[in-house]
Amino acid sequence: MRLPLVALTAAALVLTSATTAPAAPDASGTRPPGPGSDEPRVVRATTETPALFDDEAGGEADADDPAIWVDPRDAASSLVIATAKTGGLRVYDLAGRELQSVAAPPAPGPDAAPGRFNNVDVVLGVKLDGRRVDVAVVTDRGRDRLRFYAIDPKAVAAGRAPLRDVTAADVPLLFSADEAEVDEQATGYGLATYSDDGRHYAVVSRRSTSDLGLVQLHSSRGRLGYAVEDTLTLPSTFTLPDATSWSPCVEPGEGPQVEGMVVDTAARVLYAAQEDVGLWALRLDVDREEFRTGPRDQRLVETVAEYGVPATFDAATEECVVGDEDPGFGGRIRADVEGVTLYPTGRRDGYLLVSSQGDNRFYAYDRRTTDPVGSFVVGDGPTVDGAEHSDGAAAVSTPLPGYPQGLLVVHDGENGPDEVGADGEVRPNANFKYVDWRALGLPGR
Repeated sequence: MRLPLVALTAAALVLTSATTAPAAPDASGTRPPGPGSDEPRVVRATTETPALFDDEAGGEADADDPAIWVDPRDAASSLVIATAKTGGLRVYDLAGRELQSVAAPPAPGPDAAPGRFNNVDVVLGVKLDGRRVDVAVVTDRGRDRLRFYAIDPKAVAAGRAPLRDVTAADVPLLFSADEAEVDEQATGYGLATYSDDGRHYAVVSRRSTSDLGLVQLHSSRGRLGYAVEDTLTLPSTFTLPDATSWSPCVEPGEGPQVEGMVVDTAARVLYAAQEDVGLWALRLDVDREEFRTGPRDQRLVETVAEYGVPATFDAATEECVVGDEDPGFGGRIRADVEGVTLYPTGRRDGYLLVSSQGDNRFYAYDRRTTDPVGSFVVGDGPTVDGAEHSDGAAAVSTPLPGYPQGLLVVHDGENGPDEVGADGEVRPNANFKYVDWRALGLPGR
């Protein structure tokens, strides 16, 4: 199946604000919002993973994006697999303990970029060496390739490392024409995988552009590779309701990039978060052979609050200078719009979650209709701090030990408490927070 796009229709989505005071916290410490209010629900994480430090002493490990693998035979052995950029991959158990660290590939030469693992997803039932295995798929942003790691379902109980590299030696570049272009780092970035009729696919975004690539996975001699089937470029200029034209502010020569993505296979829809624009819904159509690029084929579920606000790039400061007037065309999400995940409660029912990185919120939408159903923040708890500037998120509705209605894992870009290095400077610190689905106040499976 290829991944073309067909039109969807829906109204713009906003929550109605209200002047009612927020309700008091309940017995668990969770504060629900007031009726009819867009006051976010405050939830607490149950546990967290060890801190990762993006400095030389910490191996330049920068937490970014999680995926959850559910062990079908023993839910207690389920895993959280997460990227640490130049620090590679980390594998955690349900208590947040690190089980394995996988190094990113070294630079192939003195002037080349090293491997840098950006996003991760899990594909189930890939045929490899005559048997079906589950595989963690990773975008190697540093080397512009996909990497593959088979998951050993018996490893956790046996005390072994659960991931094994099964990447073919000759996997092609995702977007770059050659290795020299790879080192310019407009490379594979965001990732969403899906399966259809026994075939397995990945949609990959390209850093610093609005390009998406469609990739089909294939196996040979016990290794996984892929072929790039097609590409699609999302819009970077938009016609506003007052008929004026607007483009989000980016560095000259670049485009508004996509990172967070998820595929709803039942609805045949790709949700893609274009960071400075909004959340796209792009339908998958099995009857066509390539991407389609017409405006009928794309719909913004919700835009960022900054949508339509004029801004210009200042080369001296390398920052965007925002204009004084807001025309009022934006949605609720504060740029960047980031991690996107699904929580299914049935074949078509459930919830779509998206990270509003600019104000540390997460917004929830009805999976079937994409109507908004509330928002929440992950706040500080007695022993686990909250989540701020969150990039990636992953959710499952399968009952797990300690999480009877499922688990949400989110990236925390400013993990606390701060740690000071030997030089007296605060060390950059990030990790992942585990949230019990019941805390969100949304019905579970």
